[in-house]
Amino acid sequence: MEFKHVSVLLNECIEGLNIKPNGTYVDCTLGGAGHSSHILKNLSKDGVLVGIDQDRDALTAAKERLKDYDNVRYVHSNFYNIDNILSDLDIEKVDGILMDLGVSSYQLDEASRGFSYMQDAPLDMRMNRDNDFSAYDIVNNYSEEQLYKIIKDYGEERFAKRIANFIVNAREINPIQTTLELVEIIKNAIPAKARREGPHPAKRTFQAIRIEVNSELKILNKTIEDGVERLNKGGRMVIITFHSLEDRIVKLKYRELENPCTCPKEFPMCVCGKKPTIKVLTRKGLAPSKEEIEENPRSRSAKVRILEKI
Repeated sequence: MEFKHVSVLLNECIEGLNIKPNGTYVDCTLGGAGHSSHILKNLSKDGVLVGIDQDRDALTAAKERLKDYDNVRYVHSNFYNIDNILSDLDIEKVDGILMDLGVSSYQLDEASRGFSYMQDAPLDMRMNRDNDFSAYDIVNNYSEEQLYKIIKDYGEERFAKRIANFIVNAREINPIQTTLELVEIIKNAIPAKARREGPHPAKRTFQAIRIEVNSELKILNKTIEDGVERLNKGGRMVIITFHSLEDRIVKLKYRELENPCTCPKEFPMCVCGKKPTIKVLTRKGLAPSKEEIEENPRSRSAKVRILEKI
């Protein structure tokens, strides 16, 4: 299947990076190279793009799309390792970092990857298929309490307790093997009225399991901190989020880096000595236009937050 991914908030991201023609930029989630192809159009031959992705299919697709450029460094890794990646490439500082935290259209639409609750496939959801740990392990091996916690915390699902209970009861009869088996269990756990009124009944649970499989939220804080350390003065970090949990983490980390003082509020002056390292350029985050949402409904929940190193 062709690797297709519609770049969300493309213009906002490219403008937000404030690209210098001879600068060095990192796309932490290269995907199908939609954003990266536009970064490269703004770079001279002296500029450098580092493209990171943990999905080998994405890297293969990106190399094909960007085959006319010889100033791209491709890295098969998780952006959690950004500090080591840049060290290995002998790159000390960069001028911009982009992170698109969405699942690609390819990953959602390619049934065999097991991300979609609309198509039958083995329970997988691994972005990096070199890893052994998959959705199957979570669904069949996590305790009821563990399942409840991730579905509640990562999926923000109000029926998390019932869903966890139904999963555990079902797997006692037979292991849960496929996505549609799991969807049926989730549907049975959610009252009929709620199934009719909200989004697809499995959407939040699948989101939660995907986040757990790929440790998505656990790695975000460290990546932001390490990335900011690697930015040149005036360098930008641009992050696209697609759900409230990610956006909250990004917003709070930006706020912490902009206001790192830990002194009690009643102190008349700062004595901790912690100084701001960044300024936030997007207080509320940038959302897609109505036109973009109509063209690409998957962009509906997207938000972009931008910081600048000071």
